[in-house]
Amino acid sequence: MSDVNFNFDKPVDRQTAYSYSIKHDPVSRKKPTDVLPMWVADMDFPAPPCVLDVLTDRVKHGVFGYSEPDARYFSAVQGWFEKRFDWHINSEWLSITPGVVNAIYIAIRALTKPDGGILIQQPVYHPFESAVKDTKRKLLVNRLVYGGDGRYGIDFADFEEKAGQAEMFILCNPHNPVGRVWTREELLRMGEICLRHGVTVISDEIHQDFIYKGYKHLVFSGLDKRFAAITVTCTAPSKTFNLAGLQLANIVISNKSMRNAFEREYASIGLSQPPLMGLAACQAAYEGGAEWLEQLIDYLAGNMSLIDDFLRTHVPKVKLIKPEGTYLAWLDCAGLGLSVCGLNDFITNKAKLWLNNGPMFGVGGEGFQRMNAACQRTVVNTALERLKAAVKNL
Repeated sequence: MSDVNFNFDKPVDRQTAYSYSIKHDPVSRKKPTDVLPMWVADMDFPAPPCVLDVLTDRVKHGVFGYSEPDARYFSAVQGWFEKRFDWHINSEWLSITPGVVNAIYIAIRALTKPDGGILIQQPVYHPFESAVKDTKRKLLVNRLVYGGDGRYGIDFADFEEKAGQAEMFILCNPHNPVGRVWTREELLRMGEICLRHGVTVISDEIHQDFIYKGYKHLVFSGLDKRFAAITVTCTAPSKTFNLAGLQLANIVISNKSMRNAFEREYASIGLSQPPLMGLAACQAAYEGGAEWLEQLIDYLAGNMSLIDDFLRTHVPKVKLIKPEGTYLAWLDCAGLGLSVCGLNDFITNKAKLWLNNGPMFGVGGEGFQRMNAACQRTVVNTALERLKAAVKNL
């Protein structure tokens, strides 16, 4: 355990000319210039010092040629998953892509037929639906059940019915945006249904490192060798260590024929070597970033508690769906009594907040907004005070 206390309260200027931050560029997204940006899922925290040190060394080295992962890189990746999730992977199972969304498109093209059915669980990360439609597959939706306890569950009867029409299921675990960390029982039940109907699985586990106390992330393909044989597991250091701009994801496929098909499709788009800086950052993060991450999770938990307490006390018409994982706050705004367009206008132009409008996540997103809470606590406080004032004047 490190003696270093990392300062997540320190503000970072992301509006400088060289940051190229889409999160902090309202003009390019046709938003008012005075909105507080808490939308797209990247954090307002610098990467951990171990990563910054390695990247600085690579810059000083001065050569940025073609690169390939080596044994040290794989050892770092393998060690991370074994220590945190008790999940063992072999080096030959690993493919490296620029990102998880990119890998989802590749897997769909490689492992399903045109017009084949693909099952997703909405409301869910919106590129899932885009990937299905862009690749000319058939969208099948198993709508998550929003319970009276403020927690989401799965309609398994509907899941089984839709699985019978599907070639592939895209699982989001932990779930973005509703914050569920699926239990062993839920994952096993989904897995058995997929096996029964011959359904291939893409398991997007990019948020797997953000798990709050009392919950445990279980790697879907690590639960059963039969699940591993039908699964493409998508992971990346990008969310965990704020490295999305370095364009690197680790995709794990133990089934050789599936992996070969995936890699053939990947090769067909003309990409080959992974980025040097992405490899260096990922290895450094997995070797030395664990303590930084543990302190970050505690900080994020504090942000979520602040949001929950503030809303209960000052804005009871807006409710936080308490997340079990991720740094994304899913806000139930139905109590405000606004239409879909009215709510989006209210959040943007009255509360002066730049959030993600719930309907972008599909059916069940109506009346919700997604807030990115991975920012300094002063920013969270400012956002809450803006919301409070806007609701007061509604």
